[in-house]
Parts: sequence; structure tokens; C-alpha cells
Amino acid sequence: MRPHPGLWNLTKATIIGFTAILLLGRPGEFVRPYLISVKEEVPLASQLAAWFLERIFDLLFALGIFGYGLSRLSVSHGHVTVPALQWLFQVGGSLVWTLSALCLGLLIFLRRFPQLFRARLVSGLGFLDEHRLAKADKLIRSFLEGAESVRSTGAVVLVLAYTALEWILIAACYLCILRSFNGPVRFSVIDIFIYMGFVAVGTVVQLPGIGGGMQVVSVLVLHEIFGIPVELATSMTLVVWITTFVILLPVGIPLALHEGLNWNKLKALREESSV
Repeated sequence: MRPHPGLWNLTKATIIGFTAILLLGRPGEFVRPYLISVKEEVPLASQLAAWFLERIFDLLFALGIFGYGLSRLSVSHGHVTVPALQWLFQVGGSLVWTLSALCLGLLIFLRRFPQLFRARLVSGLGFLDEHRLAKADKLIRSFLEGAESVRSTGAVVLVLAYTALEWILIAACYLCILRSFNGPVRFSVIDIFIYMGFVAVGTVVQLPGIGGGMQVVSVLVLHEIFGIPVELATSMTLVVWITTFVILLPVGIPLALHEGLNWNKLKALREESSV
């Protein structure tokens, strides 16, 4: 669709998009695909599909980290006080990790046989009336457009490599922040994976302006699993939240105001996407 996209346009859209998530909650997710579609002059539906595919890869890695973190919780390291819970966490972690790997394999398999997938799925939805079936078929087509962005083996390898690099950087950020506190726990890499796995699940709940799920889960994990006092756990959580989310505001808000000059394109874009 766009062999040579503008890196600055993509960077601006990413910063503004995550600023919108912070200010508006999860509905702000759609700001970034919209801005990219405007700046790069590509259909909005294609960017929504690419965004969905990106979130799938992110979710799979988050599930893998979460499962690994659960499986590493142990009595000997003081993470779990009840031995029976250790067995439950280890089994649950292994199941989550296996499920994420299977889903990733299914997603990669899907890209090789997209039309077969579409035909089977539309056939299975044959009980719907004609109007609803047409809508479902359009949604499936949009998803497959996003899947085409990883149609080659090289593209899949690059997506996996960049996603892994992204999560490594996040883990390094958490490790540096949590170790900077003079707390009772000297966090190891395994501890960071445990913490990051729970927090990644908590970020699914994002309330406008205040976050929500991430902060609550972070405080609970630091206090209940690592035995850190609530006050210190709260301080750690606030620093993590400010460093990973709020830090975008001073840059994202001015960029959003500047890009607001182009919001009049929204009406034309909606008409294009509805055709």
C-alpha cells in the first residue's frame, strides 16, 4: 500500500496515539491508525487491520511472559507462601505459555492460507442474514488485509524480532527503575519477568487520565508477591507509570494540537471507509 512510508509521520502518529490512550483510555487506540491513514493516504480499514495484527503479536508475547512469570513463582524465593499455590501457578504458567505459542503458530499458518480461512469462516456464518453476513465478510477481509503485511517469512521474522526487542527494552526499563529503589528486594531478571507479566495483563484496563489496572496490579504484585511495604510499592508503581506512560504528555499534547489542524479530513475519511 505504501512501499516507502514517512518515518516521521509514523513516529508522530505513535506518540499522539499513546497520548490519546493515556487521556481517553482504550478508545484512544483508534487515533494512531486514523492519523497514519491520513498522513500516508491509505485506507483506514487497512490500518485498523494492521493495528489489530500488531496487538495480536503484542498479546501473544505478553501471554508468554505472563506464563513464564507464573511458572517461576516459587516458595524457595519467597514469592509464594503456600506450596499448593506454587504448583497452581506453575501449571497455569505452562498452560498460558503453551497457549500463546499455539496461537502464534496458528496466526503464522493463517497468513499462508488466507482465502481458505475466509471461505471456511464465511461458510460457517451462513446462518446470518444477507446484510449481517456482508458486514462479517467485510470485517474478515479487513483482517486479512492486515495479515498480508506479514505475508513473507522474512516479514514474520522481523515482526517477531522487533516485538521481542520491544519487550526486552520494557524489561530493562522496569529493572532499572525497581533496582533504583533502596528496597528490601534486589530484583533479578526472573523477578522482572514475573512483575512484567502481571503488569502487562493489568494494562488491558486503562481508565482515561489515570490508568487504573496497571497501577493496581503493580502495587498488589510488589506487596503480595515480593513482600514490599505498600507505601514503597506505591512509590515504585508511580515512578514506573510516569516513566512509561505520562512521560509522553509533554511531547504528545503539542503534536496532537498541531495535527488537529487536519481533523477536518475525518469526514472525507469516514465516507471513504464506508464505501
